[in-house]
Amino acid sequence: MPKTLSLVYSNPVLRLSAAGLFFFGFAGAATSPYLSIIGIQELGMTDRAYAMVILLGALVSVVASILIGSLADRIGSFRVSLMVTSLTGVIGFLWVYLLPSQSSFTIAKILFIPFFTALNPLIFANVRVQIVGRPYQEMVSVNSAVRAVLSLSWVLVPGVVGALLAGSSSMLPSFLFAGLASLVCVSLFSLSGHEPEAVVANRRSEPFLKAFAAFAGAGLWIRLLAISLITAMMHMCGTVLPLIITGQAGGTVSDVGLLVGIVAGLEIVFIIFWSYVERVLPHVVTLVIGAAVYVVYLYLLGHVSEPWQAYALTPVAGLGAAAIISVPITYLQNLIEDRPGVGSSLISVNMFASAGLGAGLFALGTRFTDYSGTAVLSAAAGLIGCILVLALDGPKRQR
Repeated sequence: MPKTLSLVYSNPVLRLSAAGLFFFGFAGAATSPYLSIIGIQELGMTDRAYAMVILLGALVSVVASILIGSLADRIGSFRVSLMVTSLTGVIGFLWVYLLPSQSSFTIAKILFIPFFTALNPLIFANVRVQIVGRPYQEMVSVNSAVRAVLSLSWVLVPGVVGALLAGSSSMLPSFLFAGLASLVCVSLFSLSGHEPEAVVANRRSEPFLKAFAAFAGAGLWIRLLAISLITAMMHMCGTVLPLIITGQAGGTVSDVGLLVGIVAGLEIVFIIFWSYVERVLPHVVTLVIGAAVYVVYLYLLGHVSEPWQAYALTPVAGLGAAAIISVPITYLQNLIEDRPGVGSSLISVNMFASAGLGAGLFALGTRFTDYSGTAVLSAAAGLIGCILVLALDGPKRQR
């Protein structure tokens, strides 16, 4: 890991990408915990209208990631795309803060902010261009190190924003913080002063729609389903953890916040751990082991009856979550290796698909059982995802 950190720091583009990802995470971590409060309680949206806005925003985010990634591949450069995408965050977040209304919130969440979220896969595509051709283990380590920076923002920012807005009558200033963080992203990518050293092939001469042919293979979608079943476990945990802790475990809302903070902090440590594991084990095997750890965690979470038991499970949760949020990045990028932008857009596709699967599993689980049974159901779905990944790529995956 010291070698990996040295590589990231010494390469101007990797260093800029890591810094940009931190401030991207800053914007999300500053606003995500308060979106429903602002949209429903402060601006007066109905529950149904708010849910529709969030769903449409998620759909636009996926489409934006694919289109922007394809465009970046086409022109053979990521710098302009990174700057423009960052600028959409400045416009969206500051618009809501300066002119708060249901319409501004709706337009920002459906148009501007989804394009800003496309910055996440675009940054990883930028990183991919810099490390292509290096040993596979080194590529994985760099991706993991950069992903740890995003986790760091989610560890630090929610507490800072919460403290700054404690006692405030409105949570809208969180959008101001997010807008300023987006502005930092614009500055970082505009002031870099140079294009990446390893620029992808210029594809201006080929038809624009040709890039989408990469999505035609059935094998791609089966692999996406397998990864989405695994990552859906984290979405499910985010839903059932508060309900289990404040319900059958007899805990409080403060317990929920503390548990989430502890796990987020542990994720950073364990991301580094998994980067070491990937140096000695095949990539897919590492992913399956980490996902299996989270399967065990969700199963045990479903049987928690006291708050202390949930606290005791935090190392298991952190260990499994660290693998799920970091290891699949390289796996997804490799599904479309020759197009870094389009390949990295699969990160957003996976996030959307796993959120949808998580919602479906929650609806199914609560229809036939309780929250405990729903957690166990999600663990079973994650296990199926592990089996699928092993069946598809386990024996033949190149390290």
